[in-house]
Amino acid sequence: MLIRSGLVRLLEEFGCEVVAEVGDGGGLVEAVAAHRPDVSVVDVRMPPSFTDEGLRASVEARRRVPGAPVLILSQYVEVSYADDLLADARGAVGYLLKDRVVDVDDFMGALRAIAGGGTVFDPQVVAQLMVRRRRDDPLASLTPREREVLGLMAEGRSNPAIGRQLVISDGAVEKHIRSIFAKLGLHAEDGDQHRRVLAVLAYLRS
Repeated sequence: MLIRSGLVRLLEEFGCEVVAEVGDGGGLVEAVAAHRPDVSVVDVRMPPSFTDEGLRASVEARRRVPGAPVLILSQYVEVSYADDLLADARGAVGYLLKDRVVDVDDFMGALRAIAGGGTVFDPQVVAQLMVRRRRDDPLASLTPREREVLGLMAEGRSNPAIGRQLVISDGAVEKHIRSIFAKLGLHAEDGDQHRRVLAVLAYLRS
C-alpha cells in the first residue's frame, strides 16, 4: 500500500491523472474494464499469494479490453506470462525490473511511450524470453539439413522430390526424416503419414 501510494503521488506530480488504485488482480481487471486507462502500472506480485497475480491479471485485463496498455514492474522475470504479453500484438506493453527503474525521468519516459502505443521491455526480460523460446523450440535439436528436409516436407514435397531438390539419395532423405521424427518425439506406432503431418505442424508453429 505504501509503495502504491508513493507511485500515485509521483505520477500526479508529473501531471498524470490516476483514475484508480487497486490492491489485487481482480480489482485490476475490473478497473481496466471500467476506466479504460491510457496505461496501467502493475506490480507482478499481488495478493493473495504475492507471486504472479499481477501478470496474470494483466493478461486477463487485455483479454477483456483488447489492446489495453500495461506497464509491468517486477523484482524478477516471470517468463511464462511475460511471453503471453509480448505475444499479444494488440496494444502497447512494457515490462521493467524494479532495480533498473532508478531514474524517474526514464520511468516516466517509458510510461509515456507505452501510453503512446510503444513497447518497452527490460533487456534482461528480452534475454530470458529468447532463452526460453530457444529451449522450448521443438526444432532446436534439428541439424540445418534436417530443417531443410522438414521445410520441403511442409511444402508437400515427396521423398524423391526432396532428394532431387537437395541432390541427395532417397536413402539419405529417409534417414533424415527418421531422425526428424525421433527428435520431435514422433513414434512409429503413429504411422508415417501421421508423423509427417505432425512434424510439418511443429515446423509451422515454430
